[in-house]
Amino acid sequence: MRQNDIQKMNSSLPEHSADIRVGRELIQATKPYVEESYVQSWWQVGPTFGLMIAALIAAGALPWWPLQLVCSLLGALLMVRAFITFHDYLHGAILKDSRVAYWLFHTYGAFVLTPTRSWSASHNYHHGHVGQISGASVGAFPLLTTRIWRASTRWQRLAYRVQRHPLVVVLSYPIVFGLNITLIPLIRSPAQHLDSLIALITHFGLIGLLWWLGGFGLAFFVILLPMLVASALGCYLFFAQHSFRRMQIASPEAWTYYRGAMESSSFMRMNRVMQWFTGNIGFHHIHHLNVRIPFYRLPEVMAAIPELQSPLTTTLAPRDIADCFRYALWDEDKQRMVSYQEAS
Repeated sequence: MRQNDIQKMNSSLPEHSADIRVGRELIQATKPYVEESYVQSWWQVGPTFGLMIAALIAAGALPWWPLQLVCSLLGALLMVRAFITFHDYLHGAILKDSRVAYWLFHTYGAFVLTPTRSWSASHNYHHGHVGQISGASVGAFPLLTTRIWRASTRWQRLAYRVQRHPLVVVLSYPIVFGLNITLIPLIRSPAQHLDSLIALITHFGLIGLLWWLGGFGLAFFVILLPMLVASALGCYLFFAQHSFRRMQIASPEAWTYYRGAMESSSFMRMNRVMQWFTGNIGFHHIHHLNVRIPFYRLPEVMAAIPELQSPLTTTLAPRDIADCFRYALWDEDKQRMVSYQEAS
């Protein structure tokens, strides 16, 4: 059989079985799970913030530095979980009508250099454009095709590689949160981003106060180290969920919100401990399919809807981490992610 005949035969086949829900039908199937229990939401949020504050206080108060280190790292993991609850609140998935939650999360956002106006604008843009080719890093890391890469200048290639370099993730505390999310929006539009100014004053004011009260060690274990670790872990999760070896990128003509969620967003397999600390954010394909589902219901949704149970996956294993950084370009001819070396 000739190649043209094979292609014609394949194009005439349906994209999926008749009983498989896709697109709007699958999104509609997730809508019953957006229903929130205020009791459950506060049961998730309250202990998370309480444990985080307790761990950070212990990191500053304990007399022996190894115990301080343990509590500081524990505080960092709890900061990641607290951030997921903050993230869900801004999506309107939990506690959206609570004034207590409003002040809790806006205060938290200021302390961790995530002013709500800047974060919401960039993150909502990301949700509306995930899986699209872009050289800009609006709410996400840039992603180029091999054709664009080959046509780029040396400086454009350097800028792309720098933005996707592992060090940017490791140092995301000053680079992503300090500069990109907080300082740059404030410089560009001071009147619209006064909450960025409040965040800078709040964050660095707290560091200065702790340093004055107990020296560098107190500021290091209570703020600097946990922020460095939490930011790096959170940033990597975000990076890997939309830049992994098995992901697929649809052409601009074929892209849909559904395909961005199911083909360009990963399910990150984790053990139950890390799943708890990361607030189920590993169920990322479901989160992108319907942002209004509370984070604590995401496993329930996956268990209930068969079409969500065979996602594209990645893990926190060293090999998968390396692959997320190695496979950095989309090859339109091969229809897969490739490395810089393969694109040369």
